[in-house]
Amino acid sequence: MKMWSCFFDLLKDSDEPLWDDCMNHSKLSVVAHVFTIKSDYEASEAGYDRIIEWTRSILPEGNRLKENFYAAKSMMKPLGLGYQKIDMCPNFCMVYYLKNTELTECITCGYSRYKTRTGMRKTLVTYKKLRFFPITPKL
Repeated sequence: MKMWSCFFDLLKDSDEPLWDDCMNHSKLSVVAHVFTIKSDYEASEAGYDRIIEWTRSILPEGNRLKENFYAAKSMMKPLGLGYQKIDMCPNFCMVYYLKNTELTECITCGYSRYKTRTGMRKTLVTYKKLRFFPITPKL
C-alpha cells in the first residue's frame, strides 16, 4: 500500500506547478531537470545546493522548488531509479566487475584504472565509471 501512496505523491508533484500561475514547469519536472544537469556535469551535492539556492532566490515567493539535494532526492526516491557505479577502462576495453574488481590495469590494453595522484589526494580516482541501472528491482 505504501508503494501506491508514493506513486500518487509523485503524480501530484507532476501536476503541481512550480509556483501559482506557472504554466511551463511542475515541481517534479524541475527537480528531474536539475538532477540531469547535476549528472551530466558531474556536479557535487554542494554544487547542486548552490544552484538551487540561487534559483530559489530568483523565483517568485511561494515557489515549491525543493530547498536542497537531500529534499529533492527523497522526493525522487520512490521512482526506484538507483544505479550502481562500475569502474571501466578509459579505452572501453573492459569493466572492473565481478572477478576483475581488484585489478588496477586493463587486461586488454594495459591502461591504468586510476588517475595519477597529485598533491595530497589520498583516494584513488578512476578514469571512467559506468552507471548500471539494474532492471530486475523495477519489475
